[in-house]
Amino acid sequence: MFALLRENFRIAIDSISGQLLRTILTVLIIAIGIMALVGILSGVKALENTISSDFASMGANTFNIRQYEFTVRRGGGQEREKINPVINYQDAKAFKDKYNFPTAGVSLFFTASRSAEVKHENIKTDPEVSILGVDENYLTNSGTEIDLGRDFNFFDIENNHPVCVIGSDMVKALFKEANPIGKVISVRGAKLTVIGTLKEKGATFGNNQDLRVMMPIQMARTNFSQPNLNFDVSVRILNKEFMESAQSQAILDLRNIRKLSPIQDNNFGVERSDDLINTILNLTGVLNFAAIIISLITIFGSSIALMNIMLVSVSERTREIGIRKSLGAKKKTIAVQFFIETIVIGQLGGLLGIILGLAIGIIFSRFVGFQFSMPWLAIFWAVMVSLIVAILSGLFPAIKASKLDPIEALRYE
Repeated sequence: MFALLRENFRIAIDSISGQLLRTILTVLIIAIGIMALVGILSGVKALENTISSDFASMGANTFNIRQYEFTVRRGGGQEREKINPVINYQDAKAFKDKYNFPTAGVSLFFTASRSAEVKHENIKTDPEVSILGVDENYLTNSGTEIDLGRDFNFFDIENNHPVCVIGSDMVKALFKEANPIGKVISVRGAKLTVIGTLKEKGATFGNNQDLRVMMPIQMARTNFSQPNLNFDVSVRILNKEFMESAQSQAILDLRNIRKLSPIQDNNFGVERSDDLINTILNLTGVLNFAAIIISLITIFGSSIALMNIMLVSVSERTREIGIRKSLGAKKKTIAVQFFIETIVIGQLGGLLGIILGLAIGIIFSRFVGFQFSMPWLAIFWAVMVSLIVAILSGLFPAIKASKLDPIEALRYE
């Protein structure tokens, strides 16, 4: 049994190597379909990893109050834009003073600039540094960790101390990775003493989390004064079980601060980090489905091409089949021979497609700053799909070869 199978495998390999160009083209056709499947699923998986890690660091017990909700409102079958007023400093500060939910930690912060230039002695950065005005609770609420030095404390914020915490890329750019604690940097003429550095977080959607400077919120307001500054509020609850109650009180307090009547909708957005993760992962689920549909269409074309190649191979080797049958080969033996050829070609195409798909996923992830991880599920499906393609494509040619009449086959020229 095994000797016959080994012999059929050897004959199949000889036949494949004898038609090298045809085999290469067929393998490439299959590889393109598998590459599309693995490549797209790898990219979507990298996107999921990046989003999950970024928002999960905030914790499931944190919610933010922003100008708008993350979701888009729709009405009347058409997209309807709703203009909310900015959350100004007076609203944000009034909320922090008023909100008294037990164990809650409230943080106020705003992005003062996304294109600032930072200096240290005779070294300066490109004008691409993000400047954030924060309070003493910001790092805790955002899940950002200190690498060296310390976080802001209450006195730093209340007394508007000229201090700052910087990202890891700022250390490389200004201090050549030397210890920056106690050194002075300049931001728009303001001299700030570095009291801490942040652990590396990487970039998300082109936003470099490590190329930023955080300073006390009042100092940021003074140095980056502009009309209609928009502030964000972050609330962290120690016990997740009280999250709904905490959110309800936060909404009620801010509605009172903004003097909204009971019949008016909220003119601000409240969002939880885990809600954002679920929303975005639902979007990536749609991308996964679209990727599978596109890949299956490509793979369907590959299976037709492979079946056609094998039918041509059966026609070309009709006389060989007649000789083998006249020497006693059974229908099953002939069918297995052609079936093995199809399986080998299909798996070669699948292997090449997986390698190319992973390469595309890695290059894409590095280019856009996503966190690549091995998409084992995509690889499993790629192997299964290539196997199914080979089986379906090889079934008809193998049956056709096994049913050839040996006398008619020997007459074939």
